[in-house]
Amino acid sequence: MNLNIIKHNDLFSTAGQIAPEDLPAIVAAGYKSVICNRPDAEDGGRHVSSSELAAACAAHGLAFDYLPADATHLSKEHGVALRQLLADMPGPVLAFCRTGNRSTNIFRLANSIDTPIQATGAANDKLTQYEIVIVGAGSAGIAAASSLLKRAPNAQIAIIDPSSQHYYQPAWTLVGRGVFDSKKTVRPMASLIPEGAQWVQHAVSEFLPDHNRVRLDNGDLIAYRQLIVCPGLRLAWEKIEGLQQTLGRNGVTSNYRYDLAPYTWQLVSQLKQGKALFSQPAMPIKCAGAPQKAMYLSCDYWLRQGALKQIEVEFHNAGTALFGVAAFVPPLMRYVKKYQAHLVFESTLVKVDGEKKLAWFDIKDGAGNISRQEKPFDMLHAVPPQVAPDAVRNSPLANLDGWCEVDPASLQHVRYRNVFALGDACSTSNAKTVAAIRKQAVVVTHNLLAVRTGKALSARYDGYSACPLTVEKGKVILAEFGYGGKLLPTFRLDPTIARRSAWFLKTAVMPWIYWKLMLKGKEWLTKSSASAENP
Repeated sequence: MNLNIIKHNDLFSTAGQIAPEDLPAIVAAGYKSVICNRPDAEDGGRHVSSSELAAACAAHGLAFDYLPADATHLSKEHGVALRQLLADMPGPVLAFCRTGNRSTNIFRLANSIDTPIQATGAANDKLTQYEIVIVGAGSAGIAAASSLLKRAPNAQIAIIDPSSQHYYQPAWTLVGRGVFDSKKTVRPMASLIPEGAQWVQHAVSEFLPDHNRVRLDNGDLIAYRQLIVCPGLRLAWEKIEGLQQTLGRNGVTSNYRYDLAPYTWQLVSQLKQGKALFSQPAMPIKCAGAPQKAMYLSCDYWLRQGALKQIEVEFHNAGTALFGVAAFVPPLMRYVKKYQAHLVFESTLVKVDGEKKLAWFDIKDGAGNISRQEKPFDMLHAVPPQVAPDAVRNSPLANLDGWCEVDPASLQHVRYRNVFALGDACSTSNAKTVAAIRKQAVVVTHNLLAVRTGKALSARYDGYSACPLTVEKGKVILAEFGYGGKLLPTFRLDPTIARRSAWFLKTAVMPWIYWKLMLKGKEWLTKSSASAENP
């Protein structure tokens, strides 16, 4: 193909006059639609007509539209019409005229229009278009939106999320120990949506990346030029038989839910003797250290109250190690021994009968055989399996495990260059924590804006995550690490030692950083070790 194609972004390019014989190469280059901006009568009609080209495009599976424009009489209406076409046509789109200049100028007119367009999509669905769509208004979505608007204040951004409340989930473990007020972990979502972003209070039911659209739960379509996927993950309570029916009563609780963390503290503070079970499902899960943190803090309270000797504690872990980073296992094991807790590895909670106070675990032995064992309990802290949201799992964005498949360094999707992802829903192997999101948001923002301007994706995420392991009231082992378990401590202190300063960081500093800095686009200590300077 000898055409001089100018790529303006991942979704739109312009070129000079094309002919039917150019179409196979245009298809091979990945274009899905063609727009003709050259009037048929121009130059006496000595070029291929729009009707001929429309038929040829149809034969090659390309969408086609005719938007003729006189090079000397371009108007805002041409820009409006092009925006309409970009909303309705699958991308990437190639527009052409005699030299490509006219098409480029129409695109500039389209970009000068501030208001989102309303168009008609397939089956008469309502369709709205934005430059950037962010799916999810949790930690990742709000942080990414704020960082984008800090760098590109005029960017047209939509944040899609149905929730009316926003939660600071890292503090729920502390709520379960009675040292943090649960009401301080929630704020109205409306108060956190950054100024300049449009909040669409719906859920995404379907991702349509081949058409640069998402479908909402009410059937409406949202078109985008760039997409950020960060809807979090789904807690699959239903995968443990009987668990949903007994949560919040019969001694069954979980710090993984806002309404249940206070019940954890109620159970811990009232238990004087008996059996306490703690479970951890197979990875990946949100905050991999949280299940054992619940055990440590509970045992610490019982020890201080003189009740621990009367309480039998078991920690059932579906994995094969106490913690995924080997350097932190020895100090954690010292606390396991201090609390006389019994560890059961390769043990998965599969069923609960709350009224009978019984739990069943599938336990694998050394030979690989699995047996189901019944365990009585007085208290059960259950953590459910965790999966990608159905809309992500069932979309072309997903990998074989259902997570949004991105490059682990750039966080750009491996097949759709205008799509990025961060947070719990993406396929990176880092621990799924708010600390990871703080750094991922900067990388995504930097690289997404680089794509818009045709620059290289120079920002790199090193897998950083932090897990403040609350091993007792007043002391925390601050585990910070990246890809491959590489230790990435922020402070020049031995990270394997439990410290009071880390407790203060966990209970006072980190919540302040979250509400006042991270969600506001103030990026303190967010640069990954391999990332470039911010644009």
